[in-house]
Amino acid sequence: MRPVSAASRSTLRARSAVCAFAIVAIVCASSGSAQSVPYQRAFPQSKALVEKRLQELQSSSAGHLPVLAGFTVPDDRPLDRFHRGYYQCAAQVSSNPSGGSMVRVNATITAWYTDPVSAISGYQVLPSNGRLEADFLDRLQEALGGQGSPSSTTNSQPSPPANQSKAPAPILSAQPPGNSVPMVQSKTAGSPFKLGDPMSLSNMPSLATQKAMVNRHAEEQAKEVKGLEEILRNQVHPGNLVAVKKGDTPVLANPREDAKVLFLAAAEDEFEILDVNPNWVHVRISGLSRGWIRRSSLEMLAVESDTQPAETQAARETSLADTQSFKVENEQVATFPGNWAPLQGKTVRIVSVQQAGDNAATTGPGPKLAFAKSLFDREYADLEKTSTSIVGVVMIFDSEDGGMLAATLPVLRQWRSGALSDEAFWRRCLFDPPEAFGFVANH
Repeated sequence: MRPVSAASRSTLRARSAVCAFAIVAIVCASSGSAQSVPYQRAFPQSKALVEKRLQELQSSSAGHLPVLAGFTVPDDRPLDRFHRGYYQCAAQVSSNPSGGSMVRVNATITAWYTDPVSAISGYQVLPSNGRLEADFLDRLQEALGGQGSPSSTTNSQPSPPANQSKAPAPILSAQPPGNSVPMVQSKTAGSPFKLGDPMSLSNMPSLATQKAMVNRHAEEQAKEVKGLEEILRNQVHPGNLVAVKKGDTPVLANPREDAKVLFLAAAEDEFEILDVNPNWVHVRISGLSRGWIRRSSLEMLAVESDTQPAETQAARETSLADTQSFKVENEQVATFPGNWAPLQGKTVRIVSVQQAGDNAATTGPGPKLAFAKSLFDREYADLEKTSTSIVGVVMIFDSEDGGMLAATLPVLRQWRSGALSDEAFWRRCLFDPPEAFGFVANH
């Protein structure tokens, strides 16, 4: 057997595709002829002039349908299963023996039908209810200068077969003398009604009008979306927010595990920060409503550097540098070396702190307090793990502007639990001398 060349295989595939397309076209044409009803209208113009005007209307004789409702005759197939509707109007022109011409229009509507059984899904032909044909004839009449004789419209389409299960389309019937308004005869209802009636097809907007309405609505929606996007771009995102990591996170009335649960927050819920301590975050719920959430259940929302206020960015950078300005030289357990009543004569942990570098002789109160806060947090966590006789923590800063800072273990516990804010915590600590930490002498 002689092998088939690549060119031959390409030719065979092309011919197969043409045959398949022809079969589909024949099926659609046969189905459309059984379901669609042609409309015709007499015009005083010659056949040649009418055909010329039809050529000018060729570009608008087919296109996509925004909706199918109002253009097809309802049957047993749900319209919501049809998608990608498309219509095409075919016109035939013949000369009248008495002069002028007769134009006959037939509209074919096709759409993709999604069947529950996927193998049955595919493009199907839907019966036209005459609106497309009437619209096309109206446009042709306008192109001819408004001259036409709709009253002479007749129908010569044969009736559908007796076993036709789908609802037949309405057909135009000839009018009695003296009546210039066309009438529609419904085969199912058996009674005519005028096209000028509120429920008639001619009273419905034309296809061109409906397309314009759809386009205008789409433009308005696009403008609205663009406006909302502009608002979101210009909206400044607050920097003092926290987001809930997991759903059903309890928001409590107080910073205690056994406190009353106000409600359960959903994942990604955002709250404004009012106060923060190592274990709890005090948040604003709404208005005057407040609550506490475990810090481990929250994520601090980062703010882009280009949207942060300059002073906020500088403060955060300074705070980070403050905790790196000192280092722990050594730690020891001994009797408190002072006369402060809460710790006098009691066993404490003494932490000696030195500057991390030799760049400056002094460090200032800000860096000291920032480092002391982080060190108190760490020392308390360590002391809670071991049962000892230690009742407080003392920090001695070994620098030219140094000083001593002390806190009792019960006060540290209240601060860590969230019962004390940072400001209240500092008021219960010992500063010696107070000026070295930025406080007045009577603190």
